[in-house]
Amino acid sequence: MSENTNNKPKINMPRFNLSWLYVIIAMSFAILYFSNQEGGIDKQITYTEFKDMINKGYANKIIAYDDNTVEMYIKPEFVKDVFKNDYKKVGRNPALNVEIGSMESLDKFMEKAQEEGHFTGSISYEKKRDYFGALFWNIAPFLLLIGIWMFAMRRMSGGAGAGGANPFNVGKSKAQVYEKGDKTNRITFKDVAGQAEAKQEVEEIVEFLRQPQKYTELGGKIPKGALLVGPPGTGKTLLAKAVAGEADVPFFSLSGSDFVEMFVGVGASRVRDLFRQAKEKAPCIIFIDEIDAVGRARGKNPSMGGNDERENTLNQLLTEMDGFGSNSGVIILAATNARIYWIRHYCVPVVLTARFMLTYPT
Repeated sequence: MSENTNNKPKINMPRFNLSWLYVIIAMSFAILYFSNQEGGIDKQITYTEFKDMINKGYANKIIAYDDNTVEMYIKPEFVKDVFKNDYKKVGRNPALNVEIGSMESLDKFMEKAQEEGHFTGSISYEKKRDYFGALFWNIAPFLLLIGIWMFAMRRMSGGAGAGGANPFNVGKSKAQVYEKGDKTNRITFKDVAGQAEAKQEVEEIVEFLRQPQKYTELGGKIPKGALLVGPPGTGKTLLAKAVAGEADVPFFSLSGSDFVEMFVGVGASRVRDLFRQAKEKAPCIIFIDEIDAVGRARGKNPSMGGNDERENTLNQLLTEMDGFGSNSGVIILAATNARIYWIRHYCVPVVLTARFMLTYPT
């Protein structure tokens, strides 16, 4: 009873992606920026109209500039009376522009309007704004939003690999590719110490990659893939590289966690892109380390809600590995250090029929 309890899988709580924080900050900044916009339509009026509106109590704020121009801000309840049919197009606190003769005449008129109670707002005197500076500060928030979005996209796409260099390539595969004939990074069975039994078992895959026509002409079928099982440090990744090195074929290497992102559909898109590249370079090997990152059994979605990105990724992975499409010459090697309980409940080993157990060298 205790053994079954210990073998139960731990439910992994969803991790908080820091990229969400960047998106929230950008959206908050945009809301604050646009909610504080006073503007709308710039309407030019005469000085006579200006005095008439002041006497009617329409204004709540006056800004006088040193070039004898004035901005008059209208109270919200009088916006419809001033702007007529255009009142829906203006902001919450629209302004009117007027040219005055002199500051002295404006001061005398405003003093009289305040004494008679026609104007109870504020009056300020400012220097004329720099239009280039104003243009910059109007554009700066958009540039900042674009910068935050670009940075968040780079973080979400991993910042490296085929999908990380360009934020628009977030759906591209992030696999590292070791090309055929690369002598500097080539690894063979001589570099793998111990694991004699495992090396002997994978010889069949090496022979198929060396001479695929020999098997197909005789009607033989090579396993679509193999699962390397063993604790950390037993050389699963090294053995997979050695298989590619012995056969001298391209080697695609990535981790199962590289498929999954916060965006729905990214994982499936990366799977499709990975197999597309692999088919172009066939015969080749695709090595997926930590396959348990996406290898959870289908239909066991621990998250609240419907679709799970991991399940979508797994479905696409199974379709590419065991679907109607042809993956001739593409061998999938996957590695996991999960316990036996997990291995029995994966969907992926249904396709990865060959299973090689690796242990610590003695």
